[in-house]
Amino acid sequence: MRSLRTKITLMTVCVILLALTIITLFSTVFIRKNEHRKTEQLLLLLCETGEKNIDYYFNSVQKSVRQVASYAETDLNMLKEDQLEQHIERVRACFDGIASKTNGVLTYYYRIDPEITQTVKGFWYTDLNGTGFEEHEVTDITLYDTSDTSSLVWFTVPKYKGEPVWLSPYITDNLNKRVISYNVPVNWRGRFFGVIGIEVDYTTLAEQVDSIRLYGNGYAYLSDAEGNLFYHPRIDVSSLTEETKPAIPDGAVGESTFLSYTFKGVKKLAAWLPLNNGMRLNVAVPVSEVEGEWYSLLRNIIIGAVAALLATGLFIMFYTRRITKPLEQLTEAAEQAENGNYDYKLDYKGNDEVGRLTNTFKQMSGHMKDHISDLNRQVYVDALTHVKNKGAFATAVDDLQSKMDQEMGQIEFGIGMFDCDDLKAINDKYGHDKGDTYLKAACTVICRVFQHSPVFRIGGDEFAVILKNADYQAREALVKLFEQVVGDINATTANQWEQVHVSIGIAVYDARNDRSVNDVLHRANEIMYENKRVKKPAK
Repeated sequence: MRSLRTKITLMTVCVILLALTIITLFSTVFIRKNEHRKTEQLLLLLCETGEKNIDYYFNSVQKSVRQVASYAETDLNMLKEDQLEQHIERVRACFDGIASKTNGVLTYYYRIDPEITQTVKGFWYTDLNGTGFEEHEVTDITLYDTSDTSSLVWFTVPKYKGEPVWLSPYITDNLNKRVISYNVPVNWRGRFFGVIGIEVDYTTLAEQVDSIRLYGNGYAYLSDAEGNLFYHPRIDVSSLTEETKPAIPDGAVGESTFLSYTFKGVKKLAAWLPLNNGMRLNVAVPVSEVEGEWYSLLRNIIIGAVAALLATGLFIMFYTRRITKPLEQLTEAAEQAENGNYDYKLDYKGNDEVGRLTNTFKQMSGHMKDHISDLNRQVYVDALTHVKNKGAFATAVDDLQSKMDQEMGQIEFGIGMFDCDDLKAINDKYGHDKGDTYLKAACTVICRVFQHSPVFRIGGDEFAVILKNADYQAREALVKLFEQVVGDINATTANQWEQVHVSIGIAVYDARNDRSVNDVLHRANEIMYENKRVKKPAK
């Protein structure tokens, strides 16, 4: 006849074995899904970061070329036909100043259509060694059939499209350099006059793509919507022909952000985002590296489960009589939890039913505390922009005031006030949904520039930032960066509700004159409203 202790041990071991098996199965499913989701998030984050960096560079090139093209067309409108040489020299001077400030430029040029004139051809400057731009002999366009857009693509494509265009990578004329270029057609008196463009060294773009990596063998590459490669860190795309280029794997092309395909026998998971020049930035990682982490984690869980099972059987055999004490502790903890007190100590760590119950109760209490904390945090989050709200700002001001009183003026901080201009006009003209878009765009820029400071939405169209530490020290540079980012957005955005027009005022704490945080806040408000008044056109 078996003893009660043996029966309890056997029953407990069986129950725990069953429970661990179920937990392991559920853990397998959960861990796999969680790791897959985490990998997708990492892929997308890398893709978004790379896309922003590359597009920012593309935008700077576009801006430079369009500035020169706009200047050229303006100058042409005031020109007589016998003054083309003077026109070329003025554009040359303008382009030289702008191109020298644009990173990665290999060549820049202004070519006049031979159908306009055979004598004045334009200019072409190159910087092949990074030592500065030198004038290069221009290509003789008359030797080519300019109706064929497959030749002289930098000239023929913008001519026949009649609009600015990014060109896919190609080998530039006479230099044997692989480049990408942005070209803008110039018109005079309603007729195509020429092309202004910049060619960017392909290696500049490649270096940015090569810097994007994930796990041990993850990498980024450039393609188009059909899967054709423009750059790949492990394939020499420049040497590929129609016969040698690799077949596009099934699943490597699609409208979904995330792709799954097999390349050279290796399963890949990838994410992609479109670039401003029409390319796609893809970030891919071998599935084996993704699964390797959760395989290892699952193996550790199984080993831990087996070890716990063995330890539990031995523990129950020798310590059955100690079950009463932890049960009393659990009863007392339950009574405290019922009264809303979750800060109690449960020190029983046995690997048996009571130990599991104790651990589960502690986890449940921890989840309850976390849930209560989450609810408290939600009270201080703005529903539209997801930054902190007015209540959180009031709490932050009170905390600052306490530190001011305790440290007797030794604290350093600043307060930035931001007011979104013309919100009411946008709401009235386009609707409140566009007004919300306008507010979120402004909030995104504030958070992006002042990324090390807490951002608060304290009114319908007002935001505040508390500047400390690095952001406090760099506040003047951040204000300039804010204006630059706003300018870049507004220059490339047509819709009023997608643009950003914000009045800004920043005041710093002066221990000699400020008796409270509200004094700094009041001064920041005054500076902000003065900024708004200066920007407002006179009636």
